Amino acid sequence: MLLGTAALVLLWLVLRLHAAGEPLWAVLALAAGAATLYVFGSARTLAARYLYPGVVGMLLFVALPLLYTVQIGFTNYSATNLLTEERARAYLLDQATIDEEHALAFSLHADGARWRIRLAPAEGGAGAAFISPPLDLVATPDGAPMAGTPVALAPLPADAPPLAPALGLRDKLRHRDAVMRLKLALPDGRLLSYAGVHEFGTAEPAWLPGADGALTHKPSGTIYRANRETGFFESADGLRLQPGFKVGVGWRNYSRMLFDADLRGPFVSIFIWTVLFAGLTVLFSTVLGMTLAVLLNWEALRGRTVYRTLLFLPYAVPGFISILVFKGLFNQNFGEINAILNALFGIRPAWFADPLLAKVMILIVNTWLGYPYIMLLCSGLLKAIPADLYEASAIAGAGPMTNFLRITAPLIARPLTPLLISAFAFNFNNFVLISLLTDGRPDFLNTKLPAGTTDILVSYTYRIAFTDAGANFGLAAAISTLIFVIVALMSVINLRLTRAQADNRS
Repeated sequence: MLLGTAALVLLWLVLRLHAAGEPLWAVLALAAGAATLYVFGSARTLAARYLYPGVVGMLLFVALPLLYTVQIGFTNYSATNLLTEERARAYLLDQATIDEEHALAFSLHADGARWRIRLAPAEGGAGAAFISPPLDLVATPDGAPMAGTPVALAPLPADAPPLAPALGLRDKLRHRDAVMRLKLALPDGRLLSYAGVHEFGTAEPAWLPGADGALTHKPSGTIYRANRETGFFESADGLRLQPGFKVGVGWRNYSRMLFDADLRGPFVSIFIWTVLFAGLTVLFSTVLGMTLAVLLNWEALRGRTVYRTLLFLPYAVPGFISILVFKGLFNQNFGEINAILNALFGIRPAWFADPLLAKVMILIVNTWLGYPYIMLLCSGLLKAIPADLYEASAIAGAGPMTNFLRITAPLIARPLTPLLISAFAFNFNNFVLISLLTDGRPDFLNTKLPAGTTDILVSYTYRIAFTDAGANFGLAAAISTLIFVIVALMSVINLRLTRAQADNRS
């Protein structure tokens, strides 16, 4: 019974998708639904029922967004190229111009529970006046007035009884949504459309369709044809119409990253800074975290538990809170850090205005956020080192530095390496730190796209996709694909190192 109901619901969904003009999604829904019904309805697939939800979740939330992002990277998808060619063409054909010279002023008059519209030439003009029959201007649930067909107007006789006083502007605006949907037909056949708060006029189509899919601008006669390489309707002299439409551009977005000088400059700089940022963060965090772990492992140190708790606090506090606190501390005019530097050395560094100082600030903050994680890892690894090694080293007369270089570091480095690679991959995409602390600024000058000297690839991609006036989703998707490839390579290296360690242990 339950499977039968599910099958009927699936069939209804597939038919609705197909009726909505989405045959591809209808086929995908049918395939996914049929597979689900088979897995949970057949006795042969009992074991697969435990794996199926995880596999479907991975496909929906990992594989599908990834493939969609890669596909967008090969298109010109942007704020100006959102529609398909057919929808862009239909949008332009729907545009109309109002004949202002022959527009008629209108007024709205109460007639019992209904309303009459009176049309007359504008003040000082000559011509006849027209009156509508009583209208019900109550809107239906979909927002359309009750009168669905054009309203036929009749000439207003000179001896007609006086109408009720015309509504004032405020009352008139209350009925605007219903009035603006009306079409008024004059006795001579002209069809008038709402042209403003005070008038109706003849709507003329601004564009005429051509047999070959071209569009002709009716007032000027200029012909615009679809250019499927750029994604715009263009005239012979290169003028483009908005909106454009989505087309495939091949490897153009990737070639822009390599060969467009205006884009290559900031992109290369941002890529180098991203690698340095992730690498130096891991290096500084590792040095600091490992040093503290070794010191806290010294049994003669009193209050080790208190120190360990205090040093763990940066990891316990949510990162975004610590970032915002540091943003205030580094404030050039009111921050505590500059207040101390000014009192000691008489300087107030411009942390957020100077590109080098901004990068130094980011590394300081990220090291603060990252060292507790390394400290915890190293503390656990130190517990696994046999104490006999240090006793033998002490008998041989070795000092603390020799113990660290010859015993501690080699034994910690091997199991720590895959975790450091994971930390590098995390910081490679550390969008939150850059966004909250500097937002990528200070910006590069004279660039086509928004780019900051402290941007990393992921924040640079975000600015291209969502904060630039052009919102170039295609280029942002191409950069995202590049980031995915780099992080995937790091993951492969990480897995191979982990496997190699497992083989060595066995």
